[in-house]
Amino acid sequence: MLVTPSASNKTPPPYPTTAVASSINHPENPQIHLKSIDRRYILASLAASITPFFAPQPPVSYDESPPLLPISVLPSAAARGLFQMPPVRLSNRYYLVRAGESEFESLGIINTNPVAKTSVDNGLSNIGKKQTVRAALRLKEMGACENSCWIWPSITQRSYQAAEVIAAVNGVNRSFLDARGLGAYEGKSLQSVSEIYASDGLSTNIKPPPINDGTPNESVADVFVRVTQLMSILETQYSEDTVIIVSPDSDNLTILQAGLVGLDLRRHNELSFEPGEVRFFDPSSIPTYKQPASALYKCLNPPRCT
Repeated sequence: MLVTPSASNKTPPPYPTTAVASSINHPENPQIHLKSIDRRYILASLAASITPFFAPQPPVSYDESPPLLPISVLPSAAARGLFQMPPVRLSNRYYLVRAGESEFESLGIINTNPVAKTSVDNGLSNIGKKQTVRAALRLKEMGACENSCWIWPSITQRSYQAAEVIAAVNGVNRSFLDARGLGAYEGKSLQSVSEIYASDGLSTNIKPPPINDGTPNESVADVFVRVTQLMSILETQYSEDTVIIVSPDSDNLTILQAGLVGLDLRRHNELSFEPGEVRFFDPSSIPTYKQPASALYKCLNPPRCT
């Protein structure tokens, strides 16, 4: 073992040491010896010193001051961890709203290309505006924003317009969910969506055929990733609040709701939202007439449902 004498004008070593005084021959001027400490001893000591902070704390009686919370139970947004579907609990109340009918939908045409999502042609039709006003009034009747409320719409023209109407009627804040990209189905008849849902029923990983105009071709699993990321942000950013999610299409909302309640994502379309429909989310909020066949088959590890 190495022993190093240390004088008063020397800089102490940078590693932990133990000082031992020797008074042999010079009691009035003791000599200091520095003993090196074994690394395992340091780590063991450190572990022993911090363990009490993370261990369960027994009840303590305090006469003069209130007890302090142990570090392990202090509230923290980070303590919520990674958001998973279906969640054990939610920190906020959620209302799901599909925007009113768009101009393209009034013509019976699929339009999911993000390049055109802010186009005036992608805005609300006359019928869609009326549907949106009814949705805004419905939210007010439901007391969605009596205390405080946040709106998270897509930045598509019709969703943003719907959010503006909802905000004006309910006097709330708004912050931004794109429609599911349907690839080569872009511009086709809305009736052809049934072909996509037939594929969805086979697997959550089947994508619509691609197209080279910039329109994404998203599978159910792709959308599930997006809505899970959205919920992770909302559950971290807000607490004990109300959030209104406004989507330009039905698929975002049906996949989100299926994930939240643990239903088989392959049957998400059976939870479909009509244009302008409002739905308060809770495990029993699925309308009776829309109870999916998959209600009998829980999916606890979406999107992997078998």
